[in-house]
Amino acid sequence: MTDQPDLRHGESRSVDNSSVVVDLREYKQSKDPLPVTFHRRELDAILWIYGRMVGEGEWRDYAIDHLKDRAVFSVFKRSGEMPFFRIEKNPKLAAKQGAYSVINVNGMILKRGHELNHVLKVFDKALKLVDK
Repeated sequence: MTDQPDLRHGESRSVDNSSVVVDLREYKQSKDPLPVTFHRRELDAILWIYGRMVGEGEWRDYAIDHLKDRAVFSVFKRSGEMPFFRIEKNPKLAAKQGAYSVINVNGMILKRGHELNHVLKVFDKALKLVDK
């Protein structure tokens, strides 16, 4: 017979776990930061505009990206194309020009500001793509 317990009958063996001390500051710095996201009220405002534009036949699809530095709501006229518009939230710009912006397909910022509802007013006008 051996001195070890029979593990088949529910007995357990103690395992020597050596303790490791982790500096919390190092741990927090090593973790990936959470991505920037749209809050519920922000999404409500964006989706209200999106629903209106879909109803008018202007927009057909959307995508939401939550990145490390910004959140992006992209609007598409047709699937598989470049985004027709991008509604971006960039918290690093909150103290400067404002965290919210609307960017067109060419990358031009149409409106930027501190309040999303104010920035979304750019869609109150009839924005049309002009072909040359």
